[in-house]
Amino acid sequence: MSECNKVASKVPQLLSEVTRILFRSWQAFMNKAFVKEIDDPGDHCPVCGSVGMRVHRLTLESQLTTKAVEKFSDSAYFCVQAICEVAYFDQFEQMVTVDQLLRPVYPKDPQAPICPCFGFTCEEIDADIAESGVARVRKHVERAQSDQICCEIRSPHGRSCIPAVQKYYMRGRG
Repeated sequence: MSECNKVASKVPQLLSEVTRILFRSWQAFMNKAFVKEIDDPGDHCPVCGSVGMRVHRLTLESQLTTKAVEKFSDSAYFCVQAICEVAYFDQFEQMVTVDQLLRPVYPKDPQAPICPCFGFTCEEIDADIAESGVARVRKHVERAQSDQICCEIRSPHGRSCIPAVQKYYMRGRG
């Protein structure tokens, strides 16, 4: 068999191999192009590992001393785990603990108002549950939807308390 015939006999096998490699490369490219890979945003508490809630600078300034606020660059997160000692943290593992807060906050302190804007407490929710009613909760939710709220300043995570109130109420009802 001539040298030319030897090479020619291997061409179909080589083409098949090249096609397979190109297809795999194309498939990998398409997967990356159309399927968003999950990036770790770095928003996990360095102590308990739970996902934090991003907070604005204004929220930090209303919850912490100036010295504590200066620990953070642009973004910071609130650790929502009640049992975790960390209140705020960032992606560079800077953190502020609960004892450095200007005032007690829910859920870190269960005795603190669940709604810091209006001082609505878990005790009031418990009273509704005990009475098999929703009067206090309903009145509070209506008030929390008004323009009198200032969640960004008073809430430790800078958001409305309504989801927390509803969650607490539903858990209490069993």
